[in-house]
Amino acid sequence: MTQLNISEFREKCLTLLDSLPAEGVVITKRGRPVARVVPLTDSDGDLIGSMRGRLKVKGSILSTGVRWNAEP
Repeated sequence: MTQLNISEFREKCLTLLDSLPAEGVVITKRGRPVARVVPLTDSDGDLIGSMRGRLKVKGSILSTGVRWNAEP
């Protein structure tokens, strides 16, 4: 994984974002890692709503399914 100190990152930020490697870039400050810049993936957004129409909910989704009586 590529490492850049923070001043190099400031200089090359816009160019770096145009060709960001898949594993990302670690930003360091005084030799210690402080951040990692990784490319955004579209696959996470595809999960939302992907099961719509494929599942059927029976009963209440807020219930545990166990009946109990709280009266003594």
